[in-house]
Amino acid sequence: MTHRDNVGPLGSLKFVTLLVALIPEFLFLGAGVQLQDNGYDGLLVAINPQVSEDQNLIANIKEMITEASFYLFNATKRRVFFRNIKILIPATWKANNYSKVKQELYEKANVIVTDWYGVHGDDPYTLQYRGCGKEGKYIHFTSNFLVNDDLTAGYGPRGRVFVHEWAHLRWGVFDEYNDEKPFYINGQNQIKVTRCSSDITGIFVCEKGPCPQENCIISKLFKEGCMFIYNSTQNATASIMFMQSLSSVAEFCNARTHNQEAPNLQNQMCSLRSAWDVIADSADFNHSCPMNETEFPPPPVFSLIQAGDKVVCLVLDVSSKMAEADRLLRLQQAAEFYLMQIVEIHTFVGIISFNSKGEIRAQLHQINSDDDRKLLVSHLPMTVSAEAETSICSGLKKGFEVVEKLNGKAYGSVMILVTSGNDEHVGNCLLTVLSSGSTIHSIALGSSVVKNLEELSRHTGGLKFFVPDKSNSNSMIDAFSRISSGTGDIFQQRIQLESAGENVKPHHQLKNTVTLDNSVGNDTTFLVTWQTSGPPEIALFDPNGRKYYANNFTTNPALQTARLCVPGTAKPGLWTYTLNNTHHSLQALKVTVTSRASSSAMPPATVEAFVERDSTRFPQPVMIYANVRKGIYPILNATVTAAIEPEAADPVALDLFDNGAGADIIKNDGIYSRYFFSFAVNGRYSLKVHVSHSPSISGLAYSIPGSRAMYVPGYIANGSIQMNAPRKSAGRSEEEPKWGFSRVSSGGSFSVLGVPAGPHPDVFPPCKITDLHAVEVEEEVTLSWTAPGEDYDQGHANSYEIRISKSLQNIQDDFNNAILVNASKLNPQQAGTKEVFTFSPRLFTNGPDHQPDGETQESHRIYVAIRAIDRNSLKSAVSNIAQASLFIPPNSALILDRDNLILKGVLTAVGLIGIICLTIVVTHCILNRKKRADKKKNGTKLI
Repeated sequence: MTHRDNVGPLGSLKFVTLLVALIPEFLFLGAGVQLQDNGYDGLLVAINPQVSEDQNLIANIKEMITEASFYLFNATKRRVFFRNIKILIPATWKANNYSKVKQELYEKANVIVTDWYGVHGDDPYTLQYRGCGKEGKYIHFTSNFLVNDDLTAGYGPRGRVFVHEWAHLRWGVFDEYNDEKPFYINGQNQIKVTRCSSDITGIFVCEKGPCPQENCIISKLFKEGCMFIYNSTQNATASIMFMQSLSSVAEFCNARTHNQEAPNLQNQMCSLRSAWDVIADSADFNHSCPMNETEFPPPPVFSLIQAGDKVVCLVLDVSSKMAEADRLLRLQQAAEFYLMQIVEIHTFVGIISFNSKGEIRAQLHQINSDDDRKLLVSHLPMTVSAEAETSICSGLKKGFEVVEKLNGKAYGSVMILVTSGNDEHVGNCLLTVLSSGSTIHSIALGSSVVKNLEELSRHTGGLKFFVPDKSNSNSMIDAFSRISSGTGDIFQQRIQLESAGENVKPHHQLKNTVTLDNSVGNDTTFLVTWQTSGPPEIALFDPNGRKYYANNFTTNPALQTARLCVPGTAKPGLWTYTLNNTHHSLQALKVTVTSRASSSAMPPATVEAFVERDSTRFPQPVMIYANVRKGIYPILNATVTAAIEPEAADPVALDLFDNGAGADIIKNDGIYSRYFFSFAVNGRYSLKVHVSHSPSISGLAYSIPGSRAMYVPGYIANGSIQMNAPRKSAGRSEEEPKWGFSRVSSGGSFSVLGVPAGPHPDVFPPCKITDLHAVEVEEEVTLSWTAPGEDYDQGHANSYEIRISKSLQNIQDDFNNAILVNASKLNPQQAGTKEVFTFSPRLFTNGPDHQPDGETQESHRIYVAIRAIDRNSLKSAVSNIAQASLFIPPNSALILDRDNLILKGVLTAVGLIGIICLTIVVTHCILNRKKRADKKKNGTKLI
């Protein structure tokens, strides 16, 4: 074989990928928002199917983004604007000559519009979970915010609000206001308003009207009912991340205007950096230049798209490799479950099998009844071919041929590709796949699958899964359970409640419980699969003790499955299942439980598992996330465990946390996170997340944490106070949940390269501390933070290095030369534990230190940062920078001066009295001596 032959397939894929990058028509498919020639392309706005049809909503979305484009262009100093936007219209709305969806999915939208309200009603917000300078997940608007013009009085023009949220989403900056800390005391012992910039003016208002600021503070506590109302007319031009509603505000706070002292999220998350500094460091700005002064951005172009008929085609590998490790059997079991339970009614489904050639097993058939589902199951492949060669492109092309018979094109269709083959020519059909408008979900079986299979999914916005060759792994069914229609209608989608698998010894049992909460219960299905010819004994008990036996299950001996569909709405509570292995040898028994929402009035709890990136190289860790919510509300205090299965090693269980430390950036936002770095082998890893919640623990958060545009309560206009209407509250149910809940979700797969053979060297440092806080009490500072681990967020570190400086720039740019605080007596605790340390900065800051410009020595402001060190002297990244202002309150200073005067007076008086007394004594002695001398003299004369 020549060198050219050897690298041909890989080189072909690289060439095709490069070609895709050069063809604008394909650039944005599945790739999210892209910036080209100063314009953003590929922005997707999706309207939830539960939103009632309203053409005004579409018109206002267009108007909002058009206004935002020009506002953003000016705010970024002629750098970026919005060029091409797609609005995904729900299939529940009437057809209106909308274009057909290609690979756009509700779950992939950058902006979502729903009728779900938070505790603050119509607050726009952005879900951020990755920290400063990192992209968020999505922007959320309510439909009422977009059509109710009365709300603009409090939020400002919608285009400005969009730019505020876009900065959250795209550039990872944070809010510069703080509802919980609207005031603070600065380094000069002055009451200040939490704002950026400090040039924005207004007055303090108490219950009855304007009042001096002194009336808003009592013993250093701010008086309830006190607020700061801003003037409607301002000269300040910053900042968009503080109050975009002010007409004068047209830019982001920069290094000159940024208020570093304000206790807001921007300072906390970005180590006191200004929003503009963070934005200027983004990839968008590094790869673009401002437009010429004579150039102006064109208005945005909008495309209205709507999903048509739901079309799915199964493209299934039947090469001889599928005979290994029960791959075909597990595929049959998962595909049957998908066709009978998962795929939504009225969907058109076709089936293709392939080895070196593709074969049509079932033309498109619409599912309208259980008989249609059973018919499709009968067309699943039952045997493998003798041929080992696979041609994925042949299978996909047959799939396109089938789906194109419905409407002439494959736009909006879904291909579920399952293969175990090492087809190195998969890149040959990448352009065909992209131009098809179809989304490819790929499921790789075993360790020999071609490494570039996932490129098909990545370029089309599809999901990627890996199924290891382990008999007790339920990953195949988990993968099929995760694949939904992509419409965003959570009330119609299947929700997975349980996934368990175990190799059970003869005459032993697999026994467990699964919790059904009252938000689910319709179409509840228990699926049991086994490995050998004979089914296990099955016993299932509902919460009332009713027992279901094996004869209540629908059994398919050929596929070795048994399925029970609970009639009506399943009873909420604990369901207990027992599988008894009656076979004479060890066999794998597996259970899957799914259900649908019990009512359209109450969204069910959901979990979405995902990773930050789908490939990494040792020793770079993988960030694992689980988004646990009920509608838009985060669910707190859940037990979340990730199960990670490598290709050829034991699975790893990893607890995820929502504690605002380590990999978790925002506390109590419903996104549970953790670093994963226990890499056993190179290759693919499968991810699954289990979530459980106890009814005895408060779980539902009734507010949306993090980033949202400020609602201004009122303004000062022409010298009078003009208050806006209070924000509409969605209200909250006080009913305590009677049941907990169980959820399971596949997180797809990721791949790892560069894992060394044998024992790993210690290359994992402690994770960065992201929640350092400083509180000043008289002349001491108390620091608090969450302990990192020996390796990222596992174990405990060996020591801490704490440094302080009077200069922010010094500690930001030269941490190693800042003043070291003696923390030798501080022993790091277990990762995740709250650490507290108190010290007196005056012991360290009496020496000379460079002062920031414009800051006087009297402020005594100090900046603090910390890093952890492990046993092998590996150091974490430097933490976020905290600050503290040390001052002597004026009253205390007066008391001190008065006391000093009294003391001086007393000492002076005592001194004077002493001198007088001494003078009297000396005078008395002199007089007495003189008197005695005179007596002696007189006595001599008498003699």
